[in-house]
Amino acid sequence: MTSPVWHPFTQHGLGEPIPRIVRSEGCALYTDDGRRIIDAISSWWVTTHGHCHPHIMAAIADQATKLDQMIFAGWTHEPAETVAAALVEMLPAPLAHVFFSDSGSTAVEVALKMALGYWRDRGARHRILVMEHSYHGDTIGTMSVGERGVYNAAYDPLLFDVGTVPFPAAGREQETLDTLERLCRTENPAAFIVEPLVLGAGGMMIYGPETLREMHAICRRHGVLFIADEVMTGWGRTGTLLACEQAGIVPDILCLAKGLTGGAVPLAVTLATPPIFEAHLSKDRAKLFYHSSSFTANPLSCAAAVANIAIWREEPVLDRIADLAGRQSVHLAKLAAHPRIRNARQIGTITAVEVEDTKGDYLSALGPRLLAAFRDRDVLLRPLGNTVYLMPPYCTDDTDLSRIYEVIDEALAE
Repeated sequence: MTSPVWHPFTQHGLGEPIPRIVRSEGCALYTDDGRRIIDAISSWWVTTHGHCHPHIMAAIADQATKLDQMIFAGWTHEPAETVAAALVEMLPAPLAHVFFSDSGSTAVEVALKMALGYWRDRGARHRILVMEHSYHGDTIGTMSVGERGVYNAAYDPLLFDVGTVPFPAAGREQETLDTLERLCRTENPAAFIVEPLVLGAGGMMIYGPETLREMHAICRRHGVLFIADEVMTGWGRTGTLLACEQAGIVPDILCLAKGLTGGAVPLAVTLATPPIFEAHLSKDRAKLFYHSSSFTANPLSCAAAVANIAIWREEPVLDRIADLAGRQSVHLAKLAAHPRIRNARQIGTITAVEVEDTKGDYLSALGPRLLAAFRDRDVLLRPLGNTVYLMPPYCTDDTDLSRIYEVIDEALAE
């Protein structure tokens, strides 16, 4: 019987196998036919400490006996209050206000709406600046501020126009900065949104903290709000809690999701500085911030986030990240010597390489072939075109990490 499920980013017309997962633990997924799959991409970049982490699972189970779901408009609950207070404490000032949502895309939608709301009574700026090759989600607003291509061409009539700065590739950093300076000066934009240090879905493209720092400074000079989309880069992926730390900057608006609950359940937040909040603060009800979803600040998800934050506070998470990054570096150096490998790169626990191909874009025929080769060898890797990247959970041990790189080498030989 054909499944009625319509899977994301899946061309069902190709008839590719879709394994059924029945349980997970640590860095592994287990199929209904008894296979153990090493999760080398943290199940789409969400799982940080490992699947079914006992502390997080216990927190969800405990919360489930108390309060499952409630409206968050004009009401509150303890798990949400605890998460918000903890985030304000652990993240840099002046990020003092926490708005809950349920995914990375909605966190970015919230950020864009906050930025436009800020400018409503300050000259009505509405232009948004973005970086080339960026990705911020799959809702209409987030597609508008992301790279245009085959994956959103059908929806182009719905997308709004933006200003674009080139990706600061090595040797082109000044071009990026000059373009941002010019656009800030001539287009009077409301905000600039960026993925700090690494562009995820754009192909794990890495740039330096000095460029990030300079982009932030340019926005400051022109009064342009700076939005940091740390949905993927946050929670240690780049080696620090936030990627922005490495540039020594604090954005006006910060988006977090994925690792916020350790990857266990959906939850997202958009943090804002006091001026953003105060721009919506009024006795006039028409000026309130018009955004919500039914499951805003779901108590079960907030309980998971409380447990995740406790792990960060009480355990040496950054040490684990540094250890994993160091072990990754050794394997990456060996893989980089392969004759078909180009542009080996790393930031924190993220590594990526380009596999030599005649069509090196998202629809490269090499991508599905690599995906199948990895799947057949019990490793979950999902290439971005001809870009193969790793982003494993922080608990991944030497045996599993070595096997991941062995599988990549085997696939290249095949």
